[in-house]
Amino acid sequence: MREFTVTMNNRPGQLATLARRLADAGVNIDALAASTGEHEALVRFVPDDEATTRTVLKTAGVSFEERPVLDTVLPNRPGALADVAERLASSGVNIDAMYLMNTSSEGLHFAIAVNDPDGAASTLEP
Repeated sequence: MREFTVTMNNRPGQLATLARRLADAGVNIDALAASTGEHEALVRFVPDDEATTRTVLKTAGVSFEERPVLDTVLPNRPGALADVAERLASSGVNIDAMYLMNTSSEGLHFAIAVNDPDGAASTLEP
């Protein structure tokens, strides 16, 4: 999985335009986080089709960054997130972004963007 980050003007319709372009190309957004400042909006998302997302953004002239995110399932119980965050921290790995993808009988499915994906992968293994 990959996270795409797009910075856009903070004005009505910007997110709608981005979402419509992706939808028209058949891309589903699996997770999204957006925040705004006075003049800019930051949109981070995890799509189901990375190659098409890249093509759509390039064709639209939208500047973006992308990076890998780690896929993990945590038990749905108090302290599960704290346990993982503490293990990553003690390994020197910083969490840059985290998305709750879905919940199921297996637990809470997260995508996690970190500063050291290789170091985090071994930390997240059961």
